Amino acid sequence: MELKGLSAVVTGGASGLGEATARRLAQEGVKVAIFDLNDEKGETVAKEIDGVFCKVDVTSDESVDEGFAKARAANGQERILVNCAGIASAKKTAGRDKKTGEIYAHQTEHFEHVVKINLVGSFRCIAKSVIGMMTLDPFEHGERGAIVNTASVAAEDGQIGQVAYAASKAGVVGMTLPIARDLNPEGIRINTILPGIFRTPMLEMMPENVKHALAASVNFPKRLGGPEEYASLAMEMCRNSYFNGEDVRLDGAIRMGPR
Repeated sequence: MELKGLSAVVTGGASGLGEATARRLAQEGVKVAIFDLNDEKGETVAKEIDGVFCKVDVTSDESVDEGFAKARAANGQERILVNCAGIASAKKTAGRDKKTGEIYAHQTEHFEHVVKINLVGSFRCIAKSVIGMMTLDPFEHGERGAIVNTASVAAEDGQIGQVAYAASKAGVVGMTLPIARDLNPEGIRINTILPGIFRTPMLEMMPENVKHALAASVNFPKRLGGPEEYASLAMEMCRNSYFNGEDVRLDGAIRMGPR
């Protein structure tokens, strides 16, 4: 699929993997709309790439609808959706307080919150985007659009304390093929990237010794992944029309241990 001149929506596009993808799409001549909750950063990135910022909460139907309406008014119907909006989580299923010995359990409300953003939020944006894509005239071979989701290696190698995060990302992986099959008649493709340990704003806040240890745990190359490398794979998934229904690890061959 030729990208130049198309329109795209990138959720979580104000920072990290989403920002890198939004910038790369713009470099390819794509008109980009950024969905994010960070007004200041979102507006700044959108201005720098000549795009449009839409303040969007992916857990809200109303907010997502308003975001798509604003994006389409500015750039036209999107043919590309990249889902990068998400949150991390570090809570055990249950445990004991080290000082008091008191037993505690993972709060269901927290588990649901992580799933609502990472999994349901991604699906919400997909469902609302494809309704618009289906109205477009198809390109050669019947193609109308492409979707890229963001899961995590935690979907397969979930660590201690990642029960909510791993479950939400495993759900993203699990829905990829069924969605691809659902959308086959409409010529809309979907793929999912499972990033390993990447240089994101959250990781950059960690102490240097921790970052070095994480980099050393990667098989090869022994470094953290760059957001631009995620963006490169996202571009290939959009561009290559035979890329469909796949879940691809981008992780330097790392396999995460229990902790």
